[in-house]
Amino acid sequence: MTPPLPPERLLRHLFDAAVASAQPARCVPPHLPTPAELGRGRLVVIGAGKASAAMAQAVERHWAGDPQRLSGLVVTRHGYAVPCERIEIVEAAHPVPDAAGLQAAQRLLQLVQGLSPDDVVLCLVSGGGSALLPLPLPGLTLAHKQAVNRALLASGATITDMNVVRRHLSAVKGGRLAAACHPARVITLLLSDVPGDHPIDIASGPTVADPTTCADALAVVRRYGIELPEPVRAVLESGRGESVKPGDPRLARSEVRLVATPQLALEAAARVARDAGYAVHILGDALEGEARDVGKVLGGMALQVAGRGQPFTAPCVLLSGGETTVTVRGQGRGGRNVECLLSFAIATGGHPQIHALMADTDGVDGQEDIAGAVVGPDTLARAWAQGLRPLDQLADNNGHGFFEALGASVVTGPTRTNVNDFRAVLIEAPR
Repeated sequence: MTPPLPPERLLRHLFDAAVASAQPARCVPPHLPTPAELGRGRLVVIGAGKASAAMAQAVERHWAGDPQRLSGLVVTRHGYAVPCERIEIVEAAHPVPDAAGLQAAQRLLQLVQGLSPDDVVLCLVSGGGSALLPLPLPGLTLAHKQAVNRALLASGATITDMNVVRRHLSAVKGGRLAAACHPARVITLLLSDVPGDHPIDIASGPTVADPTTCADALAVVRRYGIELPEPVRAVLESGRGESVKPGDPRLARSEVRLVATPQLALEAAARVARDAGYAVHILGDALEGEARDVGKVLGGMALQVAGRGQPFTAPCVLLSGGETTVTVRGQGRGGRNVECLLSFAIATGGHPQIHALMADTDGVDGQEDIAGAVVGPDTLARAWAQGLRPLDQLADNNGHGFFEALGASVVTGPTRTNVNDFRAVLIEAPR
């Protein structure tokens, strides 16, 4: 009989299964248009996001039509490119945009000019696309977009609220990219990284009609106390930033197909945990809130399971996804997953039955190429032995520094997919 895996190794297997389930090579081909759908026109591939290059590669390898009718351009994060033959791959910065992303967005708009009703535009969109397509509206600059993006990232705003602002400052988001493709047909393949899988929130909805307004964007700015450069405020207050609204005829031939979601990734991990003999409970794929607060709540739940057998009995695995936020107050190296996990570790206090892994499925938590980390019953003791004070590290938003010192970081390299945060809590049976 095969001995059971140690908890930390099993948690890593769960995370790997979640990431594998959302690999473009697996999830894109079933959603590709057929040669019959293309008809007499061309297939023009565009897109942006951390998974967009791998999505483009999947298109090239599985497109059943004439390859001579296939061309395109997608932009992805630095380090996330993969080889393609007919679709050009451009790399740019994320999460704070750069000039490479600006130029790529300009080229995308040029690429879709002058299309005919016979042409089909296949738009490949995944998380990260907002920062990778930073083309501002007239009167704004890349520096303005960078300043707003930094302020949003540090404000504690939800991804939904961030994207309301971004859509009203962009020349491509909020349906503008699809409008530029008119009169061609537009098919958007979405790899969701947002709570609720709302298309308008994935990369700020470049091909989706936007029901929100400039007034809504200003309300978000006021809610989080964000300081705006004066030209940015002028665009919002004047209404010049209004996006493409539902019912716009230019989007009449635009459709959306979801190819991968956080829920499907959690279900893939659940199958692995069940095969290992654990009961599995999916708490939700859209848990939001301050990362440290979510960590504290999950810690309290894990303690109740371990100590009282409520609401579940051990051994079991609790899975969740979503996108928490971090209001940055310290000077440390952090990300929302390690912040959540550090708070969880403090809350559980080294309980002997409790282990957890929290990581971002794109391989990047915050602004570092570290996906997340793992904790066990000995985490706090090892930290104290090194002179690390967990509460001080949390106050300094130094999750990466804390777990790196303990050798507990989860490093994957570029995963070339993105279905948001992954959290797995494993509670062993009492000994």
